[in-house]
Amino acid sequence: MSRQSGIGSLSRAAALSMAAAFVIIPLLATVLGGFKTIGELRASPFGLPSQWHTEFYMDILRNPVFWSYLKSSLFVSLSAVVITLLCSSMAAYVFAHIRFFGSKMLLSYLLLGMMFPFATAILPLFIMIRDLGLLDNYLGVILPQAAFSMAFAIVLFKSFFEQLPHELFEAAYVDGCGYIRFFFQFTLPLSTPILATVGTFVFVQSWNNYLLPLVVINNRELFTWPLGMMQFRGEYIVEWNKILAFVSLTIFPAIVFFVAAQKYIVAGLTRGSVKG
Repeated sequence: MSRQSGIGSLSRAAALSMAAAFVIIPLLATVLGGFKTIGELRASPFGLPSQWHTEFYMDILRNPVFWSYLKSSLFVSLSAVVITLLCSSMAAYVFAHIRFFGSKMLLSYLLLGMMFPFATAILPLFIMIRDLGLLDNYLGVILPQAAFSMAFAIVLFKSFFEQLPHELFEAAYVDGCGYIRFFFQFTLPLSTPILATVGTFVFVQSWNNYLLPLVVINNRELFTWPLGMMQFRGEYIVEWNKILAFVSLTIFPAIVFFVAAQKYIVAGLTRGSVKG
């Protein structure tokens, strides 16, 4: 039995190592690629640089446009996170604790959004944004991102809220506490893990979104970092080393955000998946 357990542990470790390698190796190659020349990058894309060229990273860091791109991405991503957390948590709280006619049908209708990829709605979405006068406006990026994140967020929030002890609400209701007051004073403070989980997923998704800003934003002063990356792509040459250095610097905030919220993500996902 111990031998089988050892083989099982070894198999799991091998599988996890392979999965980690699929993530770490491209990420490491991206970081190292920013230290190489174009010729060396083509000759040895995954090897260590023969000479470490830090000027590519320094040129980007000294460029004020780079910080403008990061500022735009940070504003868009954090705004999408705040709107998604507020709206989806209130909706999920209603579906989890309040029974009304048509609640299941309405929930199913909201969850239909998870069946369709974002790209399938880009044309009608562009027409709607244009008609609302939100082209070249951050709201034209923030609101659709929050809307498309809503269904997934509601699923996680609803599962988490259903695990909260119902006796807590009954005691608060006896003391004269209504649904709204209970939600803000009791439910949200107890929901830190799931708030961090949903917030991290929405932040990373919004931070890396390329298609929607490409369609909505034409003003270079409003570019987010995925659009700013295209400044190194010319008509006849692509500066891949600078692109990799740019990507390495811009994904760092998302990695820091994810690592900081990692323990809350695990707690939020496991809490919502266990009954009792």
